[in-house]
Amino acid sequence: MIPKLHLQLDERSGVPVYRQMMDQFKYYVAGGILRPGDQIPSIRELASALQVNPTTVVKAYTELERAGLIEKRHGKGAFVAPNARALTDAEQEEALRRSAKQLAVEATQMQVPPPKVITVVREELGALHSDRADEPVPVKFAVVGGES
Repeated sequence: MIPKLHLQLDERSGVPVYRQMMDQFKYYVAGGILRPGDQIPSIRELASALQVNPTTVVKAYTELERAGLIEKRHGKGAFVAPNARALTDAEQEEALRRSAKQLAVEATQMQVPPPKVITVVREELGALHSDRADEPVPVKFAVVGGES
């Protein structure tokens, strides 16, 4: 079964949408969810699912191709590149710590108590895991858009 891709876009984050898309595809490859040879959504399909301009997806895919993470096959679509690899446990932890540090800084700036931050993170993880549990039938791909 091909996994459901959950792409979360936040137009208020200050990070360009194409960059957010790129980072999330990188994380899916890094975590081994997307593996070499897996087909990813077409430009049109992804733009429609995320309600973004197709040129935004083109830019993300072009940069991912330049980075060697995906390859476009004329007339067939875009695929995870053969040399794309999952991150080691240490590399995953390093990436996770960067994100956790950013969350910790923002929570501290807003004076949110640590137990509340942990509760919110648990709730968000639970919501993402429940999305996967009720996936009906295997599909070529599914994109779950986040709050934009």
